[in-house]
Amino acid sequence: MSIMTRTGDSGDTGLWSGERVGKDDLRIEAYGTVDELSAALGVARHACAQGEVLAAIEDIQRLLFRVGGELASLGKPFAAPILPADEALVAERAAELEARIPIKGFVVPGMTPGSAALDMARTIARRAERRVVALSRKETVSADLRKFLNRLSDYLYMLARAEEAAAGAIRFA
Repeated sequence: MSIMTRTGDSGDTGLWSGERVGKDDLRIEAYGTVDELSAALGVARHACAQGEVLAAIEDIQRLLFRVGGELASLGKPFAAPILPADEALVAERAAELEARIPIKGFVVPGMTPGSAALDMARTIARRAERRVVALSRKETVSADLRKFLNRLSDYLYMLARAEEAAAGAIRFA
C-alpha cells in the first residue's frame, strides 16, 4: 500500500470514519494541529534530558493518536475516545510537578534545549485547543477531549519547568 493515494488532489480528504471533507475544514485544522503537536513532542524528546520527562512525552504522544482519531471520526464513534480518566491523569501529573517545582511568577521560556522544545509544543497545544473550540462551535466535540487539551498545555508547561529545574535554569520574568 502506498502512502500516495492521489485522492486528495482536488482539495478534499478522507476522515477516519470514511466521510470526505475539504482540506481546509475545521475538523482537518483541528486534528492537523494535534499532529503538529505530536511532531513537536518528537523533537522535544530528542532535546530533553530527564527520564521522567521523556516517558511523559511518549505517553502524551500515544494519547494524541487517540485525540486525532476522535477528531477524524465524524459519522461513527471512535473506538478509543479521550475519557475523563485521561484528563484526570494529565491534571494529576501536572499538579505533582507543580508541588515539586513552585512557580513564583511568569517564566522566561526556553532556558534549556528541552524546555524550549516543550514550550514550543505547549504553544502548539494551545493552538490545537483553539482549533477544537472553533470546531465545537459548529459540530459536536466531546467535552472530555476539550478538557484534556486544556490540561495538556498545563502539563507541558510543567514538564518544561522540570527540565529547567533539573538543570538549575528556571528564570522568572
